[in-house]
Amino acid sequence: MQDPKIFFHGAAGSVTGSCFLLEVADGRILIDCGMFQGSKSEKELNYRPFPFDPAKIDAVLLTHAHIDHSGLLPKLGKDGFSGPIYATRPTMELCAVMLQDSGHIQESEVRQLNRRNRRRSRETVEPIYTADDARMLMPQFVSVPYQQWRETVGGIKFRFWDAGHLLGSSSIEIEITLADGLRRLLFSGDVGTRYKLLEGLPQAPVDVDYLICESTYGDREREDYTQDARRNGLKKIVAKAHNPNGALLIPSFAVERTQEVLTDLVALMDDGSLPRAPIMIDSPLASRATEVFKAQMGELENAAAFMRALNAPNVRFTETAEQSKALDLVRGFHIIIAASGMCEAGRIRHRLRNWLWRPECTVLLVGFQAAGTLGRILQEGASVVRIQGDEIQVNATVIPFDAYSGHADASDLETWVVARRPIEKGVFLVHGEPQARSALAARLAKVLQVPITEPRLDDGYFLTKSGGRLVEAVSNGRLAPEQVGRPDWHNDFQNFVLDLSDRLNQAADQKRRALILRKVRRALESEYDVIEKENRNAVG
Repeated sequence: MQDPKIFFHGAAGSVTGSCFLLEVADGRILIDCGMFQGSKSEKELNYRPFPFDPAKIDAVLLTHAHIDHSGLLPKLGKDGFSGPIYATRPTMELCAVMLQDSGHIQESEVRQLNRRNRRRSRETVEPIYTADDARMLMPQFVSVPYQQWRETVGGIKFRFWDAGHLLGSSSIEIEITLADGLRRLLFSGDVGTRYKLLEGLPQAPVDVDYLICESTYGDREREDYTQDARRNGLKKIVAKAHNPNGALLIPSFAVERTQEVLTDLVALMDDGSLPRAPIMIDSPLASRATEVFKAQMGELENAAAFMRALNAPNVRFTETAEQSKALDLVRGFHIIIAASGMCEAGRIRHRLRNWLWRPECTVLLVGFQAAGTLGRILQEGASVVRIQGDEIQVNATVIPFDAYSGHADASDLETWVVARRPIEKGVFLVHGEPQARSALAARLAKVLQVPITEPRLDDGYFLTKSGGRLVEAVSNGRLAPEQVGRPDWHNDFQNFVLDLSDRLNQAADQKRRALILRKVRRALESEYDVIEKENRNAVG
């Protein structure tokens, strides 16, 4: 009898690209198939072949619709996967709009990139997948209600539990029938907080053999943001940002985060806590996702407040590119909520390009910013950034505000894990940057008596009756551990270019600038000589 195996093909040392391959004797299933975000080194993985044969995957179990969990599903289908994708009904409906939007964005960005490539005599590229690829995938979705057992291949049964993270989000309980008994697994998905506006408390079973748990906020404690505390914090930020000639820009994930922020803003304006101001939702995806939320009103907490916000007279949704461009003409203080939440794509990049250099602008970051993203760079206090090839001075005020995060913090994660006891064989920590993951591992080691493992990208483990055991034939992974969940050389290069430009601008005169450039050129020539010598020695 062969023990089940699990491979960590994403979200292993970083918070994106969630993808776990579960192998049994008679079947192979994926839990999630998400897109990598963050540094360019990680995003390049989206273009590479999967580290498994998509045609040999029997089924996918999907925790929720966020792109870092679902975003490579169309590529999986395009590359040969033809099996079912099991998800809750709301997750399926959100994927119908989110995956097509992802395809549209890729097509648009590739068109722009190829124009630049042709001017530079470089090869053109293809999108990872198109909107049509996403549409063709949708018939493979199968909706499954919460807490109903379903059977799939190889003696594997599963059921979904409400994770409280997003409309339709799930933790997934799995039972594998083997000759020596059952193996019970629980994949946490993303675990919600206690104070989500539109979601209830996360739910999950007890008594599992193996727990695969997220660790996004494993190294931090957030304030206990009750609704009143969250709105009071938002009120102070908006009041301080209010400038007669300014704007408040809110980069926000289009699904649920936008709807939460909008609901609170309108509530504060309705009760007189804030003066009424125009609120523009500059995201076609947010418009379509909002329709899904409206159709699922019975599943939402605070549904009445949400509907009041949608019908507020000062709220506008932009749909077309022309409507979006017209926002540059708006005068007087206004609020723009635009995707993406990490400032990596979408209309928020145009808004930032137009406003970051202005001191009358405030940028409010309301979600987790992965290492290497523009949002993280702004959050860490960059004075200059590059957007769409332009160098932009950051004179705007940048404020992180994590009250709207959909992830449990360290205390909440510990409480959630402890409530799953007994955990018989071990815990694997995923979906967290290295520091966060290690901090949560140290914390859980004090309350659990089982091994706590931090798998590397592409690591595989046998799930034996006595505990997890590393697969000896595992590869070194597509990226080295130090390249995952961290800024990469592309970020370092951009910082160097910006620093060099800044030093040149600050130089007293042309003579000083020439001296700086000579020193840089001398360093480059010295490094080139070293490389040439190494190449000659290698050939010799």
